[in-house]
Amino acid sequence: MYDRSDPRSNLAQTPKPMEGQIHSSYFGSQLSRYYDSEPQVSDETGKTWISRGQNTVIAYSDAKQGGVFARNTQPDEYALIIPDRETSVEITTADGATIVGGYSVAFLPPGDSSIRMLTSGSIVRLFTPRSKDMADAASNADAFSGPHPNVPPFEAWPEPPGGLKLKWYTLDVPEDPSRFGRIYRCTTFMINYLTPRVGPRERDKVSPHHHDDFEQCSLALSGSFTHHLRWPWTTNMNIWREDEHLYCESPSVCVIPPPSIHTTTAESASVNQLVDIFAPPRMDFSVKPGWVLNEDDYPMPNA
Repeated sequence: MYDRSDPRSNLAQTPKPMEGQIHSSYFGSQLSRYYDSEPQVSDETGKTWISRGQNTVIAYSDAKQGGVFARNTQPDEYALIIPDRETSVEITTADGATIVGGYSVAFLPPGDSSIRMLTSGSIVRLFTPRSKDMADAASNADAFSGPHPNVPPFEAWPEPPGGLKLKWYTLDVPEDPSRFGRIYRCTTFMINYLTPRVGPRERDKVSPHHHDDFEQCSLALSGSFTHHLRWPWTTNMNIWREDEHLYCESPSVCVIPPPSIHTTTAESASVNQLVDIFAPPRMDFSVKPGWVLNEDDYPMPNA
């Protein structure tokens, strides 16, 4: 359910899931507090924390100037978030080198590519588990050693007619109250860079809702948050789970599994910046006119 002022209040209803796909078992949330844990990589590139969901691998890096993050024979399209305006990188693909400024999102094609830090700063890379080296390096890799009970197998969305090439987009776009955040998508991911919230969220305007068959990765880049999760009761009490109220500062990632009812409250008195990540992209967001800011660059599935 959403407050009437929330743009999501008029989303189209999704079809009911297949019988037996939901509620036969539950899978718990995953919370990774990067600020309070050891990095998975610490070398000449800087420090990198890696965690994952069923379809998403998140690599958050405090990167050093001159550091190079290379991918060789990358199997599918991957994403890059550059949160700070002061950060600048050079991205090299088969088509050559491109300088990409801060406060932007980029989608990199399969094959060989590299990201070279022209300044120090934080970057976030997003991979699907097809990047097995990244998936295996995740701090919570063991939690995903088996299939997720409620998330269908990952299927990428169609490629553009001209094939996959480097694309990047500024996050510096005007606010629009009829649009929910700033949404960009590629073949593998949908990134919703939510409007930053200054101060705590109002307790009388929260948005408890659920997803039938896809997970949500909520990346906290600044401020602090509490992720509230509740699992529906079923006739089988053996799978019931206690409510969760997961407090985290930033940077951190919370993987919210279906079909948990969830909402998130900003807690800090300063700027609270959250980014929601979905793999593959969400159809309900994609069919909303004007919501996906780069919708002309990537086609939707025929279905």
